[in-house]
Amino acid sequence: MKVLIIGLGSIAQKHIQAIKSIRPDSDIYALRSSVNAGVIADVTNIYTTDELTNKNFDFIIISNPTALHYQTITGLLEYNIPLFIEKPLFDNLMADELIEGIKQKGILTYVACNLRFLECLLFAKRFLEGKRINEVNIYCGSYLPNWRPGVNFRESYSANKDLGGGAHIDLIHEIDYAYWLFGHPDQVKKTFRSVSSLAINATDYANYLLAYDQFSVNIVLNYYRKDSKRELEIVFEDGTCLVNLLNNTVTWNEEIVFESAQKIINTYTSQMKYFIDGIANKNLSLNTAAEAYQVLKICLQEE
Repeated sequence: MKVLIIGLGSIAQKHIQAIKSIRPDSDIYALRSSVNAGVIADVTNIYTTDELTNKNFDFIIISNPTALHYQTITGLLEYNIPLFIEKPLFDNLMADELIEGIKQKGILTYVACNLRFLECLLFAKRFLEGKRINEVNIYCGSYLPNWRPGVNFRESYSANKDLGGGAHIDLIHEIDYAYWLFGHPDQVKKTFRSVSSLAINATDYANYLLAYDQFSVNIVLNYYRKDSKRELEIVFEDGTCLVNLLNNTVTWNEEIVFESAQKIINTYTSQMKYFIDGIANKNLSLNTAAEAYQVLKICLQEE
């Protein structure tokens, strides 16, 4: 299996590890912007898209900065190669024609929202079926300076809105799994702020209120919480379900009903296996580019 990676940052390293754990014999290539780019073990550097026609790649991973996704994908359409796209899909909503182009050409796509493979959320998806929901609260808060050790956080794409950063879009996982669990909301209200002590120009706090027919979903996202918290609370008419994503546990009325030793890092292998199997079967239905674009509209569209 031959794989091309565009954007060889930290997230790409996780995808490489996932590929190697599934298909150890895979040949990994990276499209680099400079001949002076560093060399990574088991990764072959290439420097021009001319190589795409003679290498016969099985798929391409797009993991460069979000602001470059549109241009990158546009340039790849002619090759009709399956695309594994790191979230978020884009940093704006000016891509309707591109999404239609992907659809017309029948290119297989998957946008990497690996929390859909986290076992506590998979349990929650089954648990809520047929139950009357009154209220949902989703919270994701962590400390941006701790995300990438040894890197000045203010120079990262996450801290810079011009590179497609911001808690509202960087933490789109929470919006994605809300969409996955509950469907498309009837109405969306949102608040973005950038006034915390982090002193960055990107959004460091985002609040969403998603209105459904019988309940509402409140989503809080931030970059500045030092004691990380990542939870989903579903208030049913007969009790409360609390999903702790960091511990991979689920409680029902304060009693543990599910727990798993799986870590979030393990979900990268699960999603890559899904993608590789989907290519082999020519069937990828989970979080295609078209679906991810709908999630992006929830994230970015004006009220």
